[in-house]
Amino acid sequence: MAAILSVSGSPSPTSRTARLLRHLDDRLRLHGHHVTPLDVRTLPADALLGADFRHPAITGAASLFEQADGVVIGTPVYKAAYSGLLKSLLDLLPQYALAGKTVFPLATGGSTAHVLAIDYALRPVLSSMGALHVVPGWFTLDKDITVDEDGSTVVAPGAAEALCQVTDQFSAALGGHTATFAPAG
Repeated sequence: MAAILSVSGSPSPTSRTARLLRHLDDRLRLHGHHVTPLDVRTLPADALLGADFRHPAITGAASLFEQADGVVIGTPVYKAAYSGLLKSLLDLLPQYALAGKTVFPLATGGSTAHVLAIDYALRPVLSSMGALHVVPGWFTLDKDITVDEDGSTVVAPGAAEALCQVTDQFSAALGGHTATFAPAG
């Protein structure tokens, strides 16, 4: 199966975006894929903001992109665009870091007014980085992502069903299982 890099561009340690990505990572593993999570906020700020291309953490992140067959890019939406933290990392990657890769853009936000951020802000950057195929992205409202008493992520039923469909489409684009799994919720 495919090697997938699952990237969270959220600066928050209690990020709904990261929770949603880790939730989808589990679904992709059910499809038989190997998923590696990357929370950009764990990379050194001085390397990101100082554009230190040679910093070991940055070269390590670039290596993860290089090794991946597919990449899930998750970001909260701020001011109708993807996070500055995610931009800092993308700016340090090689120009064609996504060449030959299938990419699944995912965004979270507080209002449906931000839904177009995927297509108008994030998709052009991913395409310019050489992505072979950028599958239809998905926007999830913050209110639809909650934490259960046991610490697990819960996605509201309507949002969960839609996320399952787009995640399964991404998996199929990578050559994964095409069988449909019940929504994880």
